[in-house]
Amino acid sequence: MELFIDERFAFLAEWYDPSAALLRRYQLLYYPKDGSVEMFDMKNQRTFLRRTKFDELHPEDLFVGNRVNIFSRQLNLTGYGDQYTANKLGSKKERTLAMIKPDAVPKVGNIIQMIYDANLIVTKAKMTKLTWKQAADFYMEHQSKSFFNNLVQFVSSGPVVAMELMGNEAVTTWRKVLGPTDSGVAQKDAANSLRGQFGTDGTKNAGHGSDSLASAARELEFFFPSTTGHGPSNTAKYSDCTCCIIKPHAISEALTGKILKSIIENGFEISALQMFNMDRVNAEEILEVYKGVVAEYTNMVDELCSGPCMALEIHATDAPRTFREFCGPADPEIARHLRPTTLRALYGKNKVQNAIHCTDLPEDGILEVRSLLAFKNISGFHKCL
Repeated sequence: MELFIDERFAFLAEWYDPSAALLRRYQLLYYPKDGSVEMFDMKNQRTFLRRTKFDELHPEDLFVGNRVNIFSRQLNLTGYGDQYTANKLGSKKERTLAMIKPDAVPKVGNIIQMIYDANLIVTKAKMTKLTWKQAADFYMEHQSKSFFNNLVQFVSSGPVVAMELMGNEAVTTWRKVLGPTDSGVAQKDAANSLRGQFGTDGTKNAGHGSDSLASAARELEFFFPSTTGHGPSNTAKYSDCTCCIIKPHAISEALTGKILKSIIENGFEISALQMFNMDRVNAEEILEVYKGVVAEYTNMVDELCSGPCMALEIHATDAPRTFREFCGPADPEIARHLRPTTLRALYGKNKVQNAIHCTDLPEDGILEVRSLLAFKNISGFHKCL
């Protein structure tokens, strides 16, 4: 006699079928006992995928708003499939806005690592430079305060990095990571906090965090509009640059912060940054130079569109050549033997999951940056115009 219920979690999911140009809806079932999945076609009322073991999906991936890759299909989790799942997995999950202020942008790698160490994940990110008016609109609630003008002036003085964070009690958790508003107080009372390490005073205090769920909704909409518009524009320079893409496997393994930190510490400027999900057409276009040349081409395309990735504009003298050298050989095993301090040697797993893609041909640097950063935000994800 079975004494234990075979626990399962149910989600509503959508998949865009590019061949039919249709949005298909499924119920996705996940069984934590053996890590198996099952899919039910909502429109045709029939089983689409019989229960199958799938080791690449983990319980922490299961939250509304996430995009998961099931057997090469990118599914957007749009809702809970039953009350049990909502009660068990949904009660504490929150979104909040995190903004890295101009004084701390050079520490973006350290800060993203702190985010992951606090069991939060980055689901959206963009480097932007706010105008005075945009900064004033963002801080509208402080308009009557004495510090308002100084705050607006500072936040519009250079690039910021805006991020959507997701996790249990994300609003409170992120504010705890930030530490006290006054950096002087933070240095005394919370030395390991973000402001304790990187802040200077009450205005130049390294970061911002939403103070409530209502504020988070408004502030996320400001940077990542869910309807029309782009939000504040990215900071791409489109000169003396090359393209770097942090691959989905590296993001899911929480390596993003470490990779960004390595890039900056080795003298490269990250002059633009944007996180998005790439569709197959864009992935094939970016990797076209490898088609028919390397045996792993199809698997490389699969990897690039298997989940969120982060595109960077790397700014440096002779950027395509110098940055490509810093990335190291495409095969991480070879990189570890010949050039152990390169990015792929440090963070790559194999020739497909080798942590990052970088521009190979010098003449393609600006072209790749332009094609990847000219994205429009649609329903929380980015698709090429």
